[in-house]
This record gives sequence, structure tokens and C-alpha cells, in this order.
Amino acid sequence: MNRSILLIYTGGTIGMKQDPETSALKPFNFKHILDEVPELKKFGYKIDSYSFDPVIDSSDIEPRFWVDLVRLLKEHYQAYDGFVILHGTDTMSFTASALSFMLEDLEKPVVLTGSQLPIGMLRTDGKENLISSIEIAAAKDSRGRPMVPEVCIYFESQLYRGNRTTKYSAENFRAFKSANYPVLADVGIHIKYNTSLINYPHSWGRPLKIHTELNTDVVILKIFPGLKKEMMDAVVDIPGLRAIVLETFGSGNAPTGEWFTGTIKRAVGKGIIVLNITQCHAGSVDMDAYATGKALKEEGVVSGYDSTTEAALTKLFFLLGQNTDNLCVKSLLEKNLRGEISIS
Repeated sequence: MNRSILLIYTGGTIGMKQDPETSALKPFNFKHILDEVPELKKFGYKIDSYSFDPVIDSSDIEPRFWVDLVRLLKEHYQAYDGFVILHGTDTMSFTASALSFMLEDLEKPVVLTGSQLPIGMLRTDGKENLISSIEIAAAKDSRGRPMVPEVCIYFESQLYRGNRTTKYSAENFRAFKSANYPVLADVGIHIKYNTSLINYPHSWGRPLKIHTELNTDVVILKIFPGLKKEMMDAVVDIPGLRAIVLETFGSGNAPTGEWFTGTIKRAVGKGIIVLNITQCHAGSVDMDAYATGKALKEEGVVSGYDSTTEAALTKLFFLLGQNTDNLCVKSLLEKNLRGEISIS
């Protein structure tokens, strides 16, 4: 059976081509993608393309872009077997995390990829990333069901769960890391899918549901030696603030002084949700391990477990957009909604 893939170009390095006269990089016309990457013809797939106009530098990504993207996916959902989104690397993990929450009952692959060098350059990593992403998006099992029906990032021979990733290198071809969750697939001579790690629907055949209401009244506060009470007060007193992503030390530790715990208590008392995640690239928050973590827990701080910053932030955007009740939001923060944290 002929597979069909929608290739969505949002912007980013992968879609750039060097002008032969000026040597400047500029986006090429993705309607001619098969001319740029003729290897794709060998798949025999139907590959259509859609390009955002204008294209968006990933540093300029805003939540309203995610809304446009999920609406686009919903519009074309029935017509294609899978979707490949070409995106700049700087905010790719934020977009992948957001999409994972905004797309409910997803039963088809949504694979984000990009490159560190433009696809038009001789030594680019873009071609391999694109070719493998399309093959993964089209892959089906013996029953004709998608191999990876979730939001993923593919980069440099590895397929990751999107909401588990963080960009960790600005120079290496392997730009992303998933420190707290194994890869969903390893790509070498063969593509080896780790099916026990992939999220599959409990029951197939449900229609895709999208969520477009996001509330971005959230800040990230990173704890560091030298943090002052005045700085924390300025954050807590931001008008309309609904949540703080608190990046703590180690397994969820923070200063023990009354100035700190008192400010956290004041924030919670104002109805601000405080979500505790670790600054460490790997590991999890355990607020029962040390006295400082226990103190935060007693003040009403919620554990983010082993969530990435990107997943914690976008999960809050999503939950606050759906709920005005803080108790409901806190309850859902501690639940594994899309495979973003390592609890059942």
C-alpha cells in the first residue's frame, strides 16, 4: 500500500540553501523537495509539503504558533499516514513537548527533525535526518498500525520521545539528549524500534482531539547561590502570575533560610502553583529525600519528578489553559499524561 506523508516546513537551518551568487543562506521552495533530496523518490511514498509563510526562526517561536500547527495537523490528519515537521533546533524540544499535550488520542507519528547544517551544504546532516524521519513516519507493523504513534524528535540516528528531550549541543550533529528516558528507536543499517517504550493507544480508532487553549502566565525561576529575596519577591508579585517552574538543586533541594521558604509559602498562599524540577540533566526530584525538599513539600510545592524544563513549562501552559481550579491542575501535574514523567 502506498504511504502518504505530509512534510511541514516551519523554518530552521535544514530548509536553507546557499545562494550561488551571494553565498547567503535562504529558504528553498519545499514544493521542490524531491528535486533537492531525490533519494526520497525511492520510497515510493506520496510526499506532500506545506511551508509556513513566512518561515519562522525557532528563536521566535510563540505558543500561538503551536496552536496554528496543531490546527494544521487536525485539518490534514485523515489524509496522511504520518507527519514530519522541519523545525529549528533551538526550540524544537519546547514545540515537541507542547504538541504532545495539545494532541490528544494521537494515533499517527508526528516526527520533528532539523539539522545543524543546511540541507543544501555538501556535509549536511539534514538529508539523513529528513530521510529517516520520513521512513519512521511511514512505518507500520504487521497489522498496518503506525510503529510510533506519538510526538517524537529524530536526530542523528536516534528517535526520542519529544517531551523527554533537551537540546544540549550547539555544535555536534547529535544535538539532543533524552537523559531520563531511553530512545524509541536506534537507526543504523536497520531501524530497531524499542516497542516496549513506545506509547500505543489503549484502544485504536479514537478521533484526534486538539487543545488550543494555553495559559502562559508562567515563569521559570532557577535557584542559584546568591539569589536574593528581593529577586524572588519581584517574581512572586508579577501581576496575573499563575505558576512558577522552580529549578532546584539535585533531587529537589533549595535554600533552607526563612527568607526563601517564606517567599515560597507566600507564593502558594497567593494561589500560585510552584512546580519543582531539578536543574540536573538526569535524575528526578524526590522531596522526601532531604529536609530542604520536605520543607518545600510542606509549603505546597508540587513535584515535577524527572520532567524536563521544556515539558514542565508546556504542561503548565496546557493544564492552566484547560482549568481554572488549582487543585485540579496540581493533581494532573503529578500524573503521567503523555509519557513526560516516569510514574504510572
